Amino acid sequence: MKSAGSAVTPGSLASALPRTVVALGLVSLANDAASEMVTPLLPVFLTATLGAGPAVVGLIEGVAEATASILKVVSGRLADRGTGAKRLVLAGYGASTVARPLIGLALGWSWVLGLRFLDRVGKGIRTAPRDAMIAAAVPTAVLGRAFGFHRAMDHAGAVVGPLAAFSLLALGADLEHVFLWSIVPGAIVLGVILFGLPADGPARLSVPPPLSFRALDLRLRALLLAAGLLALAALPEVFMVLWATASGLPIAMVPLAWALASAVKMLIAMPAGQLSDRFGRIPVLLAGWSLRVALLLLLATIMTTGAWVWVLFVAYSASLAVTEAPERSLVGDAAPSGLKGTAFGVYHFVTGMFALPGAFMLGLIWQEFGASAAFRTAAGVTVAAAMVMILTLYAGRRPTPA
Repeated sequence: MKSAGSAVTPGSLASALPRTVVALGLVSLANDAASEMVTPLLPVFLTATLGAGPAVVGLIEGVAEATASILKVVSGRLADRGTGAKRLVLAGYGASTVARPLIGLALGWSWVLGLRFLDRVGKGIRTAPRDAMIAAAVPTAVLGRAFGFHRAMDHAGAVVGPLAAFSLLALGADLEHVFLWSIVPGAIVLGVILFGLPADGPARLSVPPPLSFRALDLRLRALLLAAGLLALAALPEVFMVLWATASGLPIAMVPLAWALASAVKMLIAMPAGQLSDRFGRIPVLLAGWSLRVALLLLLATIMTTGAWVWVLFVAYSASLAVTEAPERSLVGDAAPSGLKGTAFGVYHFVTGMFALPGAFMLGLIWQEFGASAAFRTAAGVTVAAAMVMILTLYAGRRPTPA
């Protein structure tokens, strides 16, 4: 999966990243600009325009992520079998580029569910091959930096998108037209893939070895177990939009709050990845999860208005960014040779499959018992996930009794 422009040493990476990583970073920037013109306004569109409740919002997001997760395993396996990674990435981003603008034409929440399903089909097709391309493009010693750069570019797009949406709303556009305008950055995505990514090499179909959980690196096993629980506890950021608007944030300010949160995540992603290169993936992961728990408990126990709504909204998003690059880097470190795509697919599959019941469960708790109960539940399950990782690592490293 290495391209001609991929050869790089740790020293040279201090000043430049390989073509593959840079191109995929630009793709993520433009794609997230398109996506984030839609995503922060989607819960408002569903509840205020289409009359759906929080449980429906959770159901749509859960189904969307679960769909993507199943296909990530399939696409990762296809990449390991020799299917062109560039073709898979192009097909995946193409599906999302078509689906997102059509949400503006939806007449009911079931339409939104179908289009979000198509959007996430695209995400499922592209994600594992893309991550495997990044992992193959750089040495392990700087893998955290490479994934940190990619996540930073992704979050940069999440700054551009909400600002574009805010500008359109300020000019008098309605939500439906904002969604339709997302076709513009989506077209840029396809152009960068076609002309920026190196062409796929000659097809070399092969049969990769089966993926056995017991044969995986201990760190990867611990991460997969913890990732499932974390996904169950992951409070979708669209729920934070509902919390913020209920706390007094005007709807017109939602894109700006989302853009500010994404800007902070952009600034955090690469340093967090570099810290994991220097101090190890596990310590950075545990620190990030601990910060998330502290913020969830704070959200559950205090009443906020005014500037504090912005502070906590941004802080929670920042806590998510701390662990993004270390998690992906750990998968790249520990995945067996020849199974990088499959391993990334399994990682994303586990997180996505638990996201469906998790989002729906937290939505129901929110609807029946209030936001504080949902925040406390998410905090408790996050603590359990961290304990699972620690206990798995401890049990795997204990000497076997004679």
